[in-house]
Amino acid sequence: MITLYAFGPMFGLPDPSPFVIKAEALLKMSGLPYRRDLTGFSKAPKGKLPYISDDGKIIADSSFIRLHLERQHAIDFDAGMSSRDRGIAWAIEKMCEDHLYWILVNYRWLDDANFAKGPAHFFDSVPGPMRGLVKHMVRRQMRKTLHAQGIGRHSWAEMNELGDLALASIAATLGEQPYLMGAKRCGADATVFAFVASILCPHFDSPVRTLAERHDNLVAYCNRIKQELFPDDAPVQSAT
Repeated sequence: MITLYAFGPMFGLPDPSPFVIKAEALLKMSGLPYRRDLTGFSKAPKGKLPYISDDGKIIADSSFIRLHLERQHAIDFDAGMSSRDRGIAWAIEKMCEDHLYWILVNYRWLDDANFAKGPAHFFDSVPGPMRGLVKHMVRRQMRKTLHAQGIGRHSWAEMNELGDLALASIAATLGEQPYLMGAKRCGADATVFAFVASILCPHFDSPVRTLAERHDNLVAYCNRIKQELFPDDAPVQSAT
């Protein structure tokens, strides 16, 4: 059986990491049996989650997990799609992972109110006298990471504008279809669901969440996939 190393449900989401949600969505779409292990972070081969163990073989990073599932288990998540649609789907995946993700990180980690009710709890096990200092140091490092990545060089208003454009492009691609590229789920649906649902998460307040809520088709899409793949969880958000 495959073991998925994850953080576990938090903030009303299947996992606080959209990359873990993506990996678990892919596993559910694959139909392969798997189990979750919430104790693997300290042994993560690339210093982050998710990773999987499949018959003793360790695969780190959600994109390589997908490639492994396709190659090792003869699964084509994009079966029936044209090469053009496969290219579009992959490009949208990377827009979510390499663009929207950092806007999401900014609002979770650098907005004081969101940090207090979200990521701050990652440090609850740190001894009290040290906890404040550790949180301060990690947030300072996160600010440096966002600046080095590039998104942190923008004003928050500029980030909102970029986030709005990304969300609008996903909504336009989705249109009235049930899934990103048509009538059937594809590999990119695991990614788009993971990141848009994380942005829509009602536990956190942000202008980007408000922008996402304006797209009724994105809200309905996330609720649809959540009901199909994670039926025990609450809806992402009510459609307006």
